[in-house]
Amino acid sequence: FAAEESIDEQLQSAVVKAVARLIGPAVVHIEADSGPRPSLQFGGRKPQTEEAGSGVIVEYRGDFYVLTNRHVVRNSTPDGISIYLWDGRMVSPTRVLGDDESDIAVMAILASRLTAAPIGDSASLEIGDFVLAIGSPFGLSQSVTFGIVSAKGRRDLRLGDARLRFQDFLQTDAAINPGNSGGPLVNLRGEVVGINTAIASASGGNEGIGFAIPANMFMFVARQLIEKGRVDRAFLGVSLDAQFNADAAAAAGIPCPVGARISAVTAGSPAAVAGLQVGDIILQYGDVPVENDVHLVNLVAQTSVDDEVELVVYRER
Repeated sequence: FAAEESIDEQLQSAVVKAVARLIGPAVVHIEADSGPRPSLQFGGRKPQTEEAGSGVIVEYRGDFYVLTNRHVVRNSTPDGISIYLWDGRMVSPTRVLGDDESDIAVMAILASRLTAAPIGDSASLEIGDFVLAIGSPFGLSQSVTFGIVSAKGRRDLRLGDARLRFQDFLQTDAAINPGNSGGPLVNLRGEVVGINTAIASASGGNEGIGFAIPANMFMFVARQLIEKGRVDRAFLGVSLDAQFNADAAAAAGIPCPVGARISAVTAGSPAAVAGLQVGDIILQYGDVPVENDVHLVNLVAQTSVDDEVELVVYRER
């Protein structure tokens, strides 16, 4: 038994090493200079500030882009952003695109000998799956940490100074620290399944609770930013009852605390055209069971305009 366990450990170590070698060349370190800003006191100027983070290179339609968090580059112009490649070269982005509502940014880059990371399907992740977090914590480039997916669908989190409108975070215990923001969360197939974004910490350092934007959500936004320079999200046209809970579900005859109850329907909206009514409980959106009102908002936000989606609705007669 001990010998078998040793073989398993060796195999796991070999896989982790292989993934780190595969993805490492696609991971970048980012330094973003916001430049001096006018001071509110004495008419002077505040010293320049610098945001540091990480990113990962992907290829889309023959061009190369760096995926990162919007907060890493929010206050910088393209010429104030330095992207350090794994081999030490520095490049500046030719274009910077971002979405503040989801903390997603995409930067176009031009350089030779670039390595792009493959993108995985974050919807297939399960709690307990092994993952690696790669980035530049505290400026230490190409740092690799190992852990599992601790939870999925973390929403309504208060992160930093901003409250993001659209949240559907993966939670991981792979060590994430300041500077990891924007770096990839990778599965054992070497695919990017998330972009590391934030930590929950009383000390400011890693305490085993990190959050990553799922790759599917990230790429939905990234593709639109690349193609259109903006993000267009679908609109259902309902208001939802935030007080709908397990007791309310049981009272309505639903045995499990799932679904989102409609409290108002906008005239002329897709919901109105489909015949949805106040009091309806949306149980499923497409093939995804709806957990609660916030979950439904995120599902709609990750739907392209003009897509048709089937709903499963519970209606009291």
